[in-house]
Amino acid sequence: MRDLVIAGGGPAGLALAAAAARRGLDALVLERGALPADKACGEGLLPAGVRALEELGARAHLDPSAHAPVRAIRWIDGARVAEARLPAPGGLGVRRTALSAALLAAARAAGAEVRERAAVLGHRRLAGEVRVETGAGEERARLLVAADGLASAIGRREGLEGPPRPGRRFGLRRHFAIAPWSDAVEVHFAEGVEAYVTPAGPGRVGVALLCEEAARDAYPRLLARFPALAARLAGAPTDSPLAGAGPLARAVRRRTLDRLVLLGDAAGYLDAITGEGLSLALAGALALGAALPAALQAGAGAASFAAWERGERLRYARYAAVTRLVLALARRPALRARALDRLGRHPALFARLVAAAVA
Repeated sequence: MRDLVIAGGGPAGLALAAAAARRGLDALVLERGALPADKACGEGLLPAGVRALEELGARAHLDPSAHAPVRAIRWIDGARVAEARLPAPGGLGVRRTALSAALLAAARAAGAEVRERAAVLGHRRLAGEVRVETGAGEERARLLVAADGLASAIGRREGLEGPPRPGRRFGLRRHFAIAPWSDAVEVHFAEGVEAYVTPAGPGRVGVALLCEEAARDAYPRLLARFPALAARLAGAPTDSPLAGAGPLARAVRRRTLDRLVLLGDAAGYLDAITGEGLSLALAGALALGAALPAALQAGAGAASFAAWERGERLRYARYAAVTRLVLALARRPALRARALDRLGRHPALFARLVAAAVA
């Protein structure tokens, strides 16, 4: 019997596989698609995410042509601009496929088994073990970790899905073959929509458009709401197919049951506007990897993950507070104008606030 089966080969699942295998645990990842995987994503890693990549041994596997350093966050609303430098070690803009490949290499190098095109079809939690049904037969493990994304099928089967959140938002993402014009992640604000611009390599920029449900529209029409950004990108060839996601906000009732843990987006999500999603997922995976040996020794009951879940609640509460604050600015133009005026005049203050938010 294996120590753990991880459903989902996204960043959280692969990071946990690497962290668990580096502790000598027998970890199997079941990914329903092919790897490396692409996904609609802002593709920014904040300092905590960069440290996590280093700890997992994944940063050394990053394709140099598919990532770029990020030194600052820049908010732009028409003529108003405010910029904050990131604390050490800075951030990274990483093409999602390159991040997936690096985490896959780290997981396999650590000794984890990763199976592609291997969907989890069902599971049963029994006394002392979990039986996981796949198309190729049944896997037995001491723990099942559901890292199967925003609309977690495992979480839904277990009744862990929370009520729908109000204020549904959606995202669209596309890349352009153009040299980044800045080492900052730019967040451009307009009525009902934000453009999240990330350098994702020496010759590539990712532009994710996040919008309220009432503002949903085709990508070109949403991009046209940012005339200066659209002019800068005019004539640049697209470098990826259009990808979308949403609704973004998902709630869960709890993250653990006996012999079951929800991880990453499957464990709850609010919005992408702060760019913290990847860093949050990697930090949660690292913390769970550290907790696993003792939790498995104790039988992998829900109580054995209590300390990890407390840590996750705190991490999520900080993320949710910052995200709600930035969403409030995005939805209130007059408040946003006053905030950008003040932060633009006091970049050191803005940097301190960002450092406190992303530490």
